[in-house]
Amino acid sequence: MAEHPDSIVVRRGYEAFSQGDMETIRSLMTSDCTHHSPGSSQMSGHFKGVDNVLEHFGRLMELTDRTFKVELEGVFPDGRGHVMATHTWRGDRGDRGIEMRGGLFFTIVGGKVTDVDECVEDIDESDAFWGQAE
Repeated sequence: MAEHPDSIVVRRGYEAFSQGDMETIRSLMTSDCTHHSPGSSQMSGHFKGVDNVLEHFGRLMELTDRTFKVELEGVFPDGRGHVMATHTWRGDRGDRGIEMRGGLFFTIVGGKVTDVDECVEDIDESDAFWGQAE
């Protein structure tokens, strides 16, 4: 059975993220793509526009001294422009480490990501790890 084209877009994005390939990620998003991150930490909020989304991803790496990693676990398309991806993310920040399951809910139009809603297993723990804006 062939993989759905929207699933392929999501898998390519995860692969590019894992390799630090921001140009490929940029090519998979619309210019006005929005990423929504839950919680109330410095990494929470609505990041509108591909440049702001990529800056947000860069900040994940910066705050963890490049230890931030994501392991893709599942990709589930609905065939109508949405894909749910589940993963485990981990990283170290100062003397604290974290490992948590999460998911991203993608909206895809014309083969490009237009919107990403992020969910995490424990919002309070995630907020504590990322901390408030410095």
